[in-house]
Amino acid sequence: MSVYVGIDVHRKRSQVAVVDESGKVLANRNVPNAVEPFLKVIGGLPPGTPAAFEAAYGTSWLVELLESYGFTPHLVHASRCKAIASARLKNDKVGASILAQLLRVDLLPEAWIAPPEVRQLRALLRHRVALVRLRTLLRNRIHAIVADHGYDRPAGEYWSGPGRAWLASLELPAVSRELAGDDLALIGALETVIDRLDWEIRQRGRSGPRVKVLTQLRGVGPFTALVILAEVGDVSRFGSARKLASWAGPTTGRARQRPRRPLRAHLQTGLGVAALGAVRGGADRQALATVRRHLPAIAKRRGKKIATTAVARKLLTRAWHLLTDAGHAIPPPAAAPTAPEGTR
Repeated sequence: MSVYVGIDVHRKRSQVAVVDESGKVLANRNVPNAVEPFLKVIGGLPPGTPAAFEAAYGTSWLVELLESYGFTPHLVHASRCKAIASARLKNDKVGASILAQLLRVDLLPEAWIAPPEVRQLRALLRHRVALVRLRTLLRNRIHAIVADHGYDRPAGEYWSGPGRAWLASLELPAVSRELAGDDLALIGALETVIDRLDWEIRQRGRSGPRVKVLTQLRGVGPFTALVILAEVGDVSRFGSARKLASWAGPTTGRARQRPRRPLRAHLQTGLGVAALGAVRGGADRQALATVRRHLPAIAKRRGKKIATTAVARKLLTRAWHLLTDAGHAIPPPAAAPTAPEGTR
């Protein structure tokens, strides 16, 4: 007898429903998010039993649990699961049961589950982006402190060697000097970690054949190439470059009609940085010659942001063609490189 599992996942507890091939609910329990409570509900089910759950915050542990015990995980598009959205009675019990029923009748709107090595690469790159944003925040705080007392350093940075000496020479109140000193100390600590991450990312980029393929694009360096590979994953799951661009988020024609998708934010940020590099110039000048010809007209008609989005979309389109033509599969997970002693 075939059975199907639906899981309504939350931060601390989840609702687990089991239905048979006729749609009869065999179990529907609320359990803590841990291995033993889950196995008490689904541990006796046959290997290969499909289990559906919505994309939510922190579900990687659930994927690993299901895969390690022989289940087949199915990730669900929550916004596209209209049966749950239109249910008259909305609670965890109903949600888990409906997920199992949709899985039973093969009407589940599924999302791609990235393999462990891709999830780890995403975590590494997103961690680096978060630290860089925090460093930028601290730098802006120093700018604000200095500007609040009428000072400005037109040439150079406040956190460099000469900049720190200039900052130390200013006549600032004790509290303002203390705040600036704390921010400088935090920036120094962050830069040590960011430099270590940059070293590790460069090592990963050098060993990746698909990174070398993507860096043929103007404006795309090893970091942006890894962002594309980590966020997109297996490019063969997209039937065309147009489908990949649509999945990634706003394009020039619909940028004002569709809100930015949070799950694609890291990819869009990386493409935006690459687009600026492509517009300013670089290698492979013929690659985006058409976009560069039309870029001034787009910027004049719709603004610089829309024009940059056009370049980003073109970059992603060409990335799809390069990866598809190269035919590289996702490489097996390699051991994470260890930074040498004293690496900054």
